[in-house]
Amino acid sequence: MKKQILSTSAIALGVAMAAPASAQEWNLDWGGFANTHVGISSIDRNAANEALFPGVDNDGVNIFTNSEIIFSPSVTLDNGMTFGFNVQMEALNGGGGTDGIDESYVTISSDTLGRIDLGSENSAGYRSMVAAPQVGSMAINSRSTSAFVPVTGSGGFRQAALSSYTEVGGNNDVQRITYFTPSFNGLTLGVSYAPSNAGNASNNAPVDFNSAANITDIFDVGVSYSQSFNGVDIDLGGRWGTGDSNVAGVSDPETWGLGAAISVSGFTFGVGYAENDNGAVGGVGDQEGLSVGVAYDIAGPWTVGLEGYFGEVDNGAGVDSSDYDVIKLAASRSLGAGVSWDVYYFNQETTDGNTGGKIEGDVVATAINLSF
Repeated sequence: MKKQILSTSAIALGVAMAAPASAQEWNLDWGGFANTHVGISSIDRNAANEALFPGVDNDGVNIFTNSEIIFSPSVTLDNGMTFGFNVQMEALNGGGGTDGIDESYVTISSDTLGRIDLGSENSAGYRSMVAAPQVGSMAINSRSTSAFVPVTGSGGFRQAALSSYTEVGGNNDVQRITYFTPSFNGLTLGVSYAPSNAGNASNNAPVDFNSAANITDIFDVGVSYSQSFNGVDIDLGGRWGTGDSNVAGVSDPETWGLGAAISVSGFTFGVGYAENDNGAVGGVGDQEGLSVGVAYDIAGPWTVGLEGYFGEVDNGAGVDSSDYDVIKLAASRSLGAGVSWDVYYFNQETTDGNTGGKIEGDVVATAINLSF
C-alpha cells in the first residue's frame, strides 16, 4: 500500500514538475489569530486525588491565550498550477523558552489535479472529520479547558478520549505526504503516508523502520462530503488509519471516526465519534470519544451553542476506565471585521480509573478573539 501511495504522489509531482515556467508574481499572504480568555474556576478534588497532590489550590482567576501568526505565500503559474507554503508560528514561548512552529508544509494544487501537501501537517483522515459545532474559541473537543481545570487520568493528545479528531498513536504534525482529490459534487477523498510518528513540525530522517520507539509506515484515508439541498446544509466525514508497531506483543495501532453536521433555519446539529486501538494486550490504553452539540445563529451578531464531549480510556480487565466529560454553554457576538466576544460556562469532570482520583471544575469565562 505504501508503494501505491508513493507512486500516486510521484505521478502528481511529475505532472507539476513538467509544467512550464511562469512570470507570475508571488502572493505574500499572512494572517493569524489571537484568542485571550479570562475565567474564574471552582475546583473540587476527591480524597484519592488530594492524597496524591496535597495542598494544591486551583480555584480563582486565570488567563489563557491561544494565538498564532500564519504565513501562506503562494504563486499560480500560467498553466493553473498553484504552489504554496504554509508555516504557522505559535505566538507564545514553549516550555523551554523557545518559539514553536505548529505546522510547516508545501502545497501543490490545481482544479484538475486536486491538492498535494508535503511536510509537517495533520493527516487526510484528521482533516476529513466532522464533529459538533463549536461556539466561541474555547475548544472542548481537544481539552483546551485544562487551562482552567486540571485533569487526571484521561488519554493522550490526538487520541479519542480527548478529541474525535484523532491520529494513529496520537502522532501530530509529523512529516508526511497527503493527497486530496478535487471535489466531485461535494465529495472529496484524501490519503496520507508518514514514515514515522516521531517529531512534531521537525525533520526526522533517516527513519529506522525497525525502531521499537516509533510507529512506522503510517497510512491514513479520509472522506468528506459537503452539499446543500433546499436550504439544508449537510457535512459528512469519516476516517481510518493504521501504522506498523515494532514492539513485541503489541499489535498495529488503528484509529477510525465518523461525523455529521446538519444546518437548517439557523440551527446546526453535529456529532462525531472516534476510537483509537493502540494495540496493547487486553485493550489497555484503547480509547473512544463522542462529540455532540447544537448551535443557533441568532439573526444579528449573536451565536449560541450547547456542546458536550465524553471520552474514555480502557485500563484493562477489572480496572475502572479513566474518563473525560465536559459540557459547555456558550454565546459569541461579532463586534466587527475579525473581532468577536465570547461568554461561556463549562463543567468538566475527569477520573483516573487506576488511582480512583477525580477532579471536577466549574468555570465562567469570557474571551476576546481577533482573526486577521
